[in-house]
Amino acid sequence: MRDRAPRILLALLAMLFIVGCSGTKVTTKASPQAGKYPVHKIALIPFETLATPQAVETSGPSFPVPSGARRSDMAVGVPPTTDRAVRRTHLVPPVAGEKITDLMWAKLKAKPGLQLLSPKEAVGAARDLSGGAASAEPAPAHKIAQRLGADAALSGKVLVYQERVGSRLGADPPAAVGFEVKLVAPDGMVLWEGNYYEKQRPMTEDFVGFIQRYGVFVTAEELAAYGAAELADAFPFGGVVGESK
Repeated sequence: MRDRAPRILLALLAMLFIVGCSGTKVTTKASPQAGKYPVHKIALIPFETLATPQAVETSGPSFPVPSGARRSDMAVGVPPTTDRAVRRTHLVPPVAGEKITDLMWAKLKAKPGLQLLSPKEAVGAARDLSGGAASAEPAPAHKIAQRLGADAALSGKVLVYQERVGSRLGADPPAAVGFEVKLVAPDGMVLWEGNYYEKQRPMTEDFVGFIQRYGVFVTAEELAAYGAAELADAFPFGGVVGESK
């Protein structure tokens, strides 16, 4: 038994190393000018959903990233893939934007030093900017920040939202979620961008991720909650989520 323990430890370390080299699920980019902007009051704009149909696999381990994600105007993009096993497409469900907006609201609301203006206030400001008329083009985020007297506005877009097909014990395909966020100052300066993309993989492909999910296949909403928590932790303004005031 003693001889086996070092081999098991080495095997686990090797798996961790491989996973560590496979890329990250969360990427962020801050402007070099971000430190010059005191950001305490933030308008949270409801997240949009990608209008381009996303590809849905019926089997196989990888999730093809929608072409619309690669055309995003965000500097931090979803990593591309070369998978071809695709049989159908569907749109990101509109409810996904609302769910992720609520998740980001809850996570950022918990950060000390930040005052969040609700998505309803942002919608009201956008309506005022359009003169109360329905507009095909959403109001620019920096204009909403100006209207509400906020230090910045946070907007986002849901690029991928695929629910698992199966149960917690097995799913084919598993859940996949991808969304991006952008923080813009009233003068139009992009202060910070973040991106989360994950398709849950079996333990043999993502040992750390599978252990983080307690060894089960989770739902899309559970993946989205993880991504929101990670991006809120990486948010460069305010304190650390959960930090005492």
